[in-house]
Amino acid sequence: MFDRNKSRLAKIALAVLLCNIAGCGGPSHDIVGKWRMSGEANATVWEFSENGGVVIGNTRGRYILDRDRVKIDTPFAKTVYQMEFSADRMILREPNGPKLEFTRLR
Repeated sequence: MFDRNKSRLAKIALAVLLCNIAGCGGPSHDIVGKWRMSGEANATVWEFSENGGVVIGNTRGRYILDRDRVKIDTPFAKTVYQMEFSADRMILREPNGPKLEFTRLR
């Protein structure tokens, strides 16, 4: 019985490890950093921290990642966006709504 449980535990540990390596079920950490809305040099900067905090201009809030979606919760609104990344570009798109394009700040 001990060997059977040990084998089952090893399989679970391997599945979790492979899932973490492949990124399944986990959020994308590509969003962490400062992003400027595309268009103008003085456009609003959005900053995403590793701890789940977000600052949009002067407004503080929280964000939660779920695969290719991000939920942003500020005192003024709660919004869910689909995320797309390509090199130093990020697109946030509201379901059936407009898209916001950003460029990563270095």
